[in-house]
Amino acid sequence: MNRTPAEDRAHWERTADQLLLAVRPYATGEHALIDLPGVPSANGAHSDGLEGFARTFLLAGFRLAGAGGNDPHDIAGWYAQGLAAGTDPKNPERWPTFAECNQAKVEAASIALALHETRPLIWDRLDDQVRQRVLDWFAPMVGDPMPGNNWIWFQGITEAFARTVGGQWRQQDLDRIIALTDDWYAGDGWYSDGLTGGAHRNFDHYNGWAMHLYPLWFCRILGHAAPGGLLDRYRARLHRFLADQRLLIGANGSPLVQGRSLTYRHAALASLWTGALFDATPLAPGETRALANRMLHHFTDHGAIDEQRLLTLGWHRPYRGILQAYSGPASPYWASKGFIGLALPPDHPVWTKGEAQLTVEQGDFTRVLPAPGWLVSGTAADGVVRVVNHGGDHADPARPHADDPCYARFAYSTHTAPETPGDPTAGPSAGADPGPLDNAVVLLDAAGRASHRRPATRISIDGATAVSRSRAHWPQDATWDPFGGPDTPYVLGPWVTVGSALRGSIEVRAVRVDPAAGDEPTDHVLRIGGWPLAVDPQGQPCVAQGATARVAGVDGLISSLVGAHGLPAASVVSGADSNAMGAASATPVVRTDGPVAYGTLHIALVHLGGSDPASLPRVTTRAEGTTLVADVTWADGARDLIRLPAAEKEFDPWKDQHRA
Repeated sequence: MNRTPAEDRAHWERTADQLLLAVRPYATGEHALIDLPGVPSANGAHSDGLEGFARTFLLAGFRLAGAGGNDPHDIAGWYAQGLAAGTDPKNPERWPTFAECNQAKVEAASIALALHETRPLIWDRLDDQVRQRVLDWFAPMVGDPMPGNNWIWFQGITEAFARTVGGQWRQQDLDRIIALTDDWYAGDGWYSDGLTGGAHRNFDHYNGWAMHLYPLWFCRILGHAAPGGLLDRYRARLHRFLADQRLLIGANGSPLVQGRSLTYRHAALASLWTGALFDATPLAPGETRALANRMLHHFTDHGAIDEQRLLTLGWHRPYRGILQAYSGPASPYWASKGFIGLALPPDHPVWTKGEAQLTVEQGDFTRVLPAPGWLVSGTAADGVVRVVNHGGDHADPARPHADDPCYARFAYSTHTAPETPGDPTAGPSAGADPGPLDNAVVLLDAAGRASHRRPATRISIDGATAVSRSRAHWPQDATWDPFGGPDTPYVLGPWVTVGSALRGSIEVRAVRVDPAAGDEPTDHVLRIGGWPLAVDPQGQPCVAQGATARVAGVDGLISSLVGAHGLPAASVVSGADSNAMGAASATPVVRTDGPVAYGTLHIALVHLGGSDPASLPRVTTRAEGTTLVADVTWADGARDLIRLPAAEKEFDPWKDQHRA
């Protein structure tokens, strides 16, 4: 990528134009619906057609906003025709109403935002009848009791735009949206995407591409009519968040592979560009563009765009395992938010300054992010960023849930993806996980079934260590989704307390298992999984010997796992079409040699890096009363203490719920 800054912008413009032109053959005659090929979402084909229009119109809005009136492909005219047809209730291409389709509320925000950004080019040139029809289509959003998550901002953006052009809006709606957003702010720049069980537990990419983006655009749309001080409050929060987000992008350009809606891919750039646009970023302009360039190329170089120049459903390749029931053929075009930088003029510093190194390229780092409950480690030699997760799992603590692999695993990275077998869009049980495996700590029952973790409770996070606890359980229906999965009978097991210390490429993972009230002695086997890698079945073999397992990935990464204390049996578990990174995958695991002993420490050393670790930390164990302590000494002399307190045996939050 040896381009000048000006050539960089030209590349982004060409990419945007190619994406916009590629969808035109799939549009209806008057452009109101874009029916892309593929399996319809759970919302239906009519909704998907609106999604195709709205999400690409958002890309068109950013493309036109910073182009100085240059529009060689008549993007403005093409989408104006679609607006006229889609809002005409008598037109066969009409858009679904909000009453007919909830998803239409989501897409309304993209349309409103794009109309604001292109107001002189599109809105001001529409005839009065079309403008009124657009406002009539928006109007039922007023007073709608939107779901308690980022959806409130679809209402906020739509009503804000309507307010500026003579449409309907309601002050009570806007006041509620602002108040809820403040309630969901977890501190240090992090929002929970709504509350689950009354707590901040929902941390993922929606923090950036929704919870930071929309509030600032709300202020941009309203201008002087925005409440006093609101813009500064939102700017300060984004500024703080970007200090963390810059850590969560690998040298390969990949964002963290964690959370739902991963098929939106480089929408993860939305908050970075927004920081530049609103002067709300700690990043130098050259770092912002370097991150953006790297991420765009990461996905375009790994199969995100097919031969027809359409965005595919998946991550590096078409892959349905990371989808949700709401995912449809046009869903990936939420990635349009990754092109916000085009709304900045060509002479903005992000488009004129030279690129800067990424944080992970400047040197190794270890950080703790208290709000989401994450430990973070980046290593310059391989460019990998790892997150150890003892925070939110997107699950209500009031009942057990099946584990969603994108929320419930103990670790995520910029270079690996969790194992996600099945197709969550294919109906009940199609997304059932055969059992948590990679980066999971599970108990195996007599039938070999793995226990689930969600919901987990954070116990502590301090320095380079964190501890959480969960009640092992075996759901009868293990179908997973971000919102908890089915309310199904389950079998309860012991308490599992897990602590981590993370430095460099290695996590020391310590585990204790304690009986719950009324537990009978069992023959549960404790199993710990390491990092899954895409592998070449004909390439370098995966090796397991004694207490050590090692996997060599197709990208040169090494995943290894050592049972350092009480985990003498290692093996490698193979996967077929179960990982977004490749058709074949492998995961190292270690386990106890027989039933796990209650109240004892088990230690695993979990490594992910560009080579085998040069050395392993030394770990000793001891008891301090009922607390078990893992004393970790690293090769450079640094020391961490992982303290695992005993579970309260009589505590049973689910005693009145249905059990199998």
